[in-house]
Amino acid sequence: MILSAGLTPAWQQILVFDRVRWGEVNRALEAVWCGSGKVLNVGMAVHRLGGPSLTLAPLGGSPHKEIDREFADLGAPRRWIETRAATRVCTTFIERDTGQITELVENGRILDERELNAFRTVYAEEAARAEVVVLTGSLPSGTPVSLYRDLVVCTHCPMVLDFRGEGLLSVLDLKPYVVKPNRQELGQTLGRSLESDADLMAAMRRLNRLGAQWVVVTQGAQAVWVSSSDDAYRLMPPRIADIVNSIGCGDSLAAGIAWATRRGDSIIDAVRLGIGAACDNLGKLLPCRLKWEKVVDLASKVVVDEIT
Repeated sequence: MILSAGLTPAWQQILVFDRVRWGEVNRALEAVWCGSGKVLNVGMAVHRLGGPSLTLAPLGGSPHKEIDREFADLGAPRRWIETRAATRVCTTFIERDTGQITELVENGRILDERELNAFRTVYAEEAARAEVVVLTGSLPSGTPVSLYRDLVVCTHCPMVLDFRGEGLLSVLDLKPYVVKPNRQELGQTLGRSLESDADLMAAMRRLNRLGAQWVVVTQGAQAVWVSSSDDAYRLMPPRIADIVNSIGCGDSLAAGIAWATRRGDSIIDAVRLGIGAACDNLGKLLPCRLKWEKVVDLASKVVVDEIT
């Protein structure tokens, strides 16, 4: 089983416009709601890749019922920690004329000590059964950064980590299998500007020296970089002509890496599958509703260059 765990899910509204005119009344051409946030996106993506999956997250308020119904309708296994605070609501604006996508993101709402302890307990129980764990997303307001370490310490299978900053740096000595920041997040984590590819590679190698077995760095539609302490690769995604919504691409990539890792693939084949998943996601309005055949086809078109 692949466990997708995180503490900041979201109930997501997606509004589609021809063009957003700021300071004016804008009428959406289309409006949809779905469960989102990194943890729900990864769990959905793993499920759509064929699983086996389990999504673990705290949910509260009216979004709890809606998100649970959505996962139930799609047959996606899940386990929720019920919270007093309602799950945050985020909004995405998609402009068809310009291709621009704008996100309005609410921070995760405060969880009390009882809820955090419940999450710790359930996480330890499910991580003990998992073959791969994806630990993903930011922490709710007021949650100690040490929670990341608490969770990683009790995990004894390969992990894909998708969070940044002090939390990421605090767990690298535990030698996680994959850490997956994007280029901006990596720069923020290390407090430096990554203007050149040499800067980027130096930053990635620093994470390797601190303990990360593999570092995977994304940068939108551009190349995905992969490094260990000894090897480095650059993977170029295929060009996608018809882009609908980029939300969830990084989460689809993390899910693909986890799915292929469980299958026993090499890291490069796992990243290739993840890129295929991310590219397939670009053509979907709702995040992470992947189709296996399309993912595999797109993965086969990824170009891999070894960096010497």
